[in-house]
Amino acid sequence: MSLATASTVYTLFRATSLWHDAEIAIRHREDTWSYGELLEIIDRLALVLRRLGLRQGDRLAILSENRPEYTMLQLACARIGAIAACLNWRLANEELKHCIDTVTPEVLFVSLRFKDKLAKIDCGNKTTIFIETCLPRAAESQRDGGPCCDDPEMGLLLLNTSGTTGWPKSALISHRAEIARMTILRMDLGIEPGDAFLAWAPMFHMGGTEHTLSSLMMGSCVIITDGLDLDAMLDAIQNYQLGWLILMPATIEPILQKLKETKTPVHGVRVVGSMPDMVPAALIAETTKLFNAPYANTFGATETGLPPATGHLIPVGEVPQDLDKRASSLCEFRIVDPQGNDVAMGEVGEIILRGPALFSGYWNAEEANQKDFRGGWFHMGDLFKRKPKGRLEFAGRSKYMIKSGGENIYPAEIERVLLADHRVDDAVVVRKSDASWGEIPVAFVVARDHSLTAVDIENLCRANLAGYKRPKEVFFVNFDELPRSDSGKIIREFLEKRLA
Repeated sequence: MSLATASTVYTLFRATSLWHDAEIAIRHREDTWSYGELLEIIDRLALVLRRLGLRQGDRLAILSENRPEYTMLQLACARIGAIAACLNWRLANEELKHCIDTVTPEVLFVSLRFKDKLAKIDCGNKTTIFIETCLPRAAESQRDGGPCCDDPEMGLLLLNTSGTTGWPKSALISHRAEIARMTILRMDLGIEPGDAFLAWAPMFHMGGTEHTLSSLMMGSCVIITDGLDLDAMLDAIQNYQLGWLILMPATIEPILQKLKETKTPVHGVRVVGSMPDMVPAALIAETTKLFNAPYANTFGATETGLPPATGHLIPVGEVPQDLDKRASSLCEFRIVDPQGNDVAMGEVGEIILRGPALFSGYWNAEEANQKDFRGGWFHMGDLFKRKPKGRLEFAGRSKYMIKSGGENIYPAEIERVLLADHRVDDAVVVRKSDASWGEIPVAFVVARDHSLTAVDIENLCRANLAGYKRPKEVFFVNFDELPRSDSGKIIREFLEKRLA
């Protein structure tokens, strides 16, 4: 039996802080915190959380814009073994209530910006605290002297994902998975410990939260901005050596335009971009040349991190002729048919995987977990075919999904709302290519009440769905105009062709 205890996100952060105590850990606007200062705040916040009654395995929910206190709470949770449920403030009230009810948090931290939004949701008799009070509370507290969580399989984060059944799900990500994801970031993207990270993506998103935690475990500076703040982002691009500058498809052109208008010099970027499948090839080449950095040819997920296929970088200046992927490090994968048998080279099948970066399952969703983890492998629902020289070609999604501006949208989420209205006889949502967002949702509706209009559909969705999920176009059709398979399922691909 080994007497050694395992590392966690907190213990690796603490070790880094002790070695680099005077170096800047977080910068937010004009404020900075050194590693030594940040460690002390987190140890004090950990005691605050214990006094609130939080214990190992308990959930703490956060509803807030990007801010340093968000990360501080996550690391305080990491110290005591609690789980930070990162709530998506873009969700409609009904969706957000579902997410809160699913994870049953003991305490809910909300920012003043979202105070009114939370007030419209019945959260029961939960302790609610304004996140703005975190630093004052920490200043008044002693440092936590209790035991640190030493179980790397303990959950750390709950991140919302879109749900194939029409409701968002919460993916549980452990300390082990976070540490593995940091390792893959360095192995496959070549990120160095001194490379700063620009945390502009929402912290309820893996792009905002995970790479912030990775950077703090590595000893890098994290520059936190309140979303797509172009001025703050350009300041960081000009003054810091950045590691991975994550840019979603819809954000690339605004950043490039601002860089050109202001003639802002780029200090240094190691890797730029994401999701090249949603970006015109010429724009990929222009982006790499402007930043003098290769483009990340990504294919991962909240559940998997960078795996299974983010092991390739598109060289500077190259206009890619294909977007074939490469397997990620620390990841085993197979490509299988519906019966779970491996397919031959060149044949299309579903990619399934396992490895240390994999999440621990969906919270309170036993049926989904049994289905998606069958046979000891995680089934992503994405179709690939293996090609020579280790290349992987994406062939589609067996779980039909729309990727719009970096967000995953499952049609079932929108269809649930449409079909619940008595004026709708049938409805289906499909994806349509879009120059700005990559893809957008479009609805085909069979009206029972023929006075129903596109404005009515917009109002219905506005009341029940996040803005990015609302159909951007609505077409009214007759029931027999919806193409169906022999089993009666609507064939979405036929409707997509009508939109081309």
